[in-house]
Amino acid sequence: MCDSSHTHLMDRRAFLAVLVGAGGAVLTACVETGETGFGVNLVSPAEVNQLGLESWERILAETPPSGNATYQRAASQVAGRILAASGQDPRAWEVRVFQGGDANAFALPGMKIGVYEGMFRVAENPDQFAAVIGHEIGHVQNNHAAERVNSEVATQLGMQLVSAALQAGNIGYANQIAAALGAGAQYGLILPYSRNQELDADRLGLLNMARAGFDPRGAVNLWQNMRRAGGASPPSFLSTHPGAEDRIAQLQRLMPEALEVYRRAAS
Repeated sequence: MCDSSHTHLMDRRAFLAVLVGAGGAVLTACVETGETGFGVNLVSPAEVNQLGLESWERILAETPPSGNATYQRAASQVAGRILAASGQDPRAWEVRVFQGGDANAFALPGMKIGVYEGMFRVAENPDQFAAVIGHEIGHVQNNHAAERVNSEVATQLGMQLVSAALQAGNIGYANQIAAALGAGAQYGLILPYSRNQELDADRLGLLNMARAGFDPRGAVNLWQNMRRAGGASPPSFLSTHPGAEDRIAQLQRLMPEALEVYRRAAS
């Protein structure tokens, strides 16, 4: 005769195993053939654009603009050339340089590009700076912001379903288990897709700058500069951004194609 407490424990374990599998299925079902997102559309493009515009207004309110006219002129000129070469109307985009020592830049849905002054201390010439702008435009071209928003919403929905089922089944430590599943989703799904988006934007940026007549070899030089300036960084699997070495290796693999594009643009 089976011990009832043992049977109850086995039932609880079986229930938990099914739920963990179900949670994985909820998240896996969101993943389609795309390499940089879950392939779901829970948030409309219009809503994503609105989020981008709201973020831009908040940045404008909180971050002083750069007073360096040379930086602003360079950013506008480089962005204009790349946008035109990518089939975009530069006049529809807003490009701003902001005060701040961070070597950083961003692009938002709603056709906004921001660059911090610190980037000009790492990008030593127009070709290197074009790698930065081409990369950021690449994020917008491939709808990476929309993918990130939809991936985050899909993951949160999946975690809420698992947590609710655990609570309904009176599983001990339900909140802790749900939190662990959340951590698993974060490091197993969200961050890798973010890294893939960065590499995808690097690829697009390399071709963007080459089409605009900027030497794509500047992208490798830029990341060599970033590596020297970067100092300590988190392990690659815990970062939303690939390491400089990974990025340089990919850029070098793509360089023959990019150089051919560059030569055609120059001819």
